[in-house]
Amino acid sequence: MTIQALHSGLDTIWVVLTAAMILLMEGGFALLEAGFVRSKNSVNIIMKVFADITIGTLCYYLIGFALMYGADYFGIIGKNGFMLKGNFSYLHLSISSDTFWLFQAAFVIAVISIVSGAVAERINFRAYLLYVILMTALIYPIAGHWVWGGGWLGKLGMEDFAGSAVIHALGGFSALAAAILIGPRKGKFTSKEGSSIALPSNLPLASVGAFLLWFGWFGFNAGSTLTATDVRIGHIAIVTMLSAAAGGAATLIYTLFRYGRSDAPSVINGSLAGLVGITAGCAFVSDQSAILIGIISGLLMMAATNWLEAKQIDDPVGAFPVHAVSGIWGTIAVGLFATKGGLFTGGGWHLLGVQFLGLVVLCSWGFLLTWIGLKVINLWVPIRATDDEEEVGLDISYHGIMATHTSPEFINVEDYFANQEKATFKHSKHS
Repeated sequence: MTIQALHSGLDTIWVVLTAAMILLMEGGFALLEAGFVRSKNSVNIIMKVFADITIGTLCYYLIGFALMYGADYFGIIGKNGFMLKGNFSYLHLSISSDTFWLFQAAFVIAVISIVSGAVAERINFRAYLLYVILMTALIYPIAGHWVWGGGWLGKLGMEDFAGSAVIHALGGFSALAAAILIGPRKGKFTSKEGSSIALPSNLPLASVGAFLLWFGWFGFNAGSTLTATDVRIGHIAIVTMLSAAAGGAATLIYTLFRYGRSDAPSVINGSLAGLVGITAGCAFVSDQSAILIGIISGLLMMAATNWLEAKQIDDPVGAFPVHAVSGIWGTIAVGLFATKGGLFTGGGWHLLGVQFLGLVVLCSWGFLLTWIGLKVINLWVPIRATDDEEEVGLDISYHGIMATHTSPEFINVEDYFANQEKATFKHSKHS
């Protein structure tokens, strides 16, 4: 075996393992969101995650990957590689194109899962399936090409190592557009000044989801080296840990002094905000900068959560504060703290300016394409669940089953697969 073959083999193992870690994050999204929403919508959360993995994966294989990593066409879009057909030598990979696709497919699934949380408890499931196709086949791949696939933002010098902008800011602004367009849950905002709180159904479940996401983030960030022999892997891992810890600590202390108690949902989201914030610069900033990035990410997440409440925008799991706001800050932080090119490290204004430009473009793209896409989808399928469906719960309305059952009775198979009215009656009777 040659040294080159050994190197390629190690890289392949590394990328496949980290891709699997990122895919495990879908379990984290499922548990986190199911724990944050009311129990009558838990199954719907799980089914949306499965839609992300199944339909999203296939769309990215058929179309999305080619648009993102196909040979560059005028800096805007990829033009080859549909269904992984063709020669990808221009990517200069030490791994096979199949292995590279697997890693990137894990990323695209994460993007759509961000939007899922913001529209929890009131989006029509059929409309959501259509939106999954739009995001994974077009919205994310085209934007990703601009930065990572040889497109115009990458050529300008934009730095986003693992996706604070391409994944989180874009996904977060897509989530904001969807949340605004679909509207708040019934009873969420009771007046122009006040709002009501739907208590999380299971915070221990949500915390386990957050820990799974935290674990998967080491694959998210360190795996983006795409090689097992990159000397930066250890540093990437430690700054990922430090920023997450700092984000969680900042929200823990803030809520302790602000409200007289440490608020569990805020601390969970504060840690996630720290992870989002460090994702762009994990290979470019120092340990100390990572701690500062995490602290500011956590505090900005709290400020953005309050802003959403003030604007009466309903985001049940905090997708916009965690992903969009922290993603924006993390991308800007690269322009400030990057050891090479950062404003505060003697690099001047160029990198910071490019980071700002990239953010404006990516956030606008995600928001506008989601808004337009959902408007078009709404012409075919209503994007909002009906009042009755929302009242009963999306679990019964769309999936005919609840997350938990106390009755030991068997249910007739024909009734189980019958129409929604029968399913609702049966499960209401036995609950």
